Amino acid sequence: MINLENKIEAVLFWKGEPMSRKKLADILKTSPDEINEGIEKLKGNLAERGIILQELGSEITLGTMPELSKLFEDLQKEELNKELSKASLETLSIVLYKNGVSRAEIDYIRGVNSSFTLRALSVRGLVEKSVDTKDNRRYIYKPSFELLSFMGVKSIEELPDFTEVANSMNAAVKTLEEESQKKEV
Repeated sequence: MINLENKIEAVLFWKGEPMSRKKLADILKTSPDEINEGIEKLKGNLAERGIILQELGSEITLGTMPELSKLFEDLQKEELNKELSKASLETLSIVLYKNGVSRAEIDYIRGVNSSFTLRALSVRGLVEKSVDTKDNRRYIYKPSFELLSFMGVKSIEELPDFTEVANSMNAAVKTLEEESQKKEV
């Protein structure tokens, strides 16, 4: 049987970023008190595992045990020295040519969930995320200065076929926005 703490864990895993308790209650169609109770049970369930529940204010997310930090430090060093995957290159291209793009827009253009890819690019210092000024519930991803420096460009406008590719992506995002507006009506 699937209980509330299993659902909370699954949603946090799928989302891959911090969520408020209120948002969890809305998603799982339950009360804040039940969410708090489920979170406490989940903490107990995770006590002897490599995954922990991290809290900051009213937001929670899944994380790894602090005792495993050396393992992840070694993995991160190895990851930083590897070549970028095809998924990473696709995502990085979108971030470069859009120069300010949400994960939903990236997912729409690529046709797949890009959460883990964006996280890997952030860890490598290739992209930066900031809160969207239009909607503080989402992030906007931009190329980092380190990436531009590594590529040897002073600005994104120096990228090959910048105007043509950027216009193409903007058209795709406009289609996404129009489709979502039609669903709202």
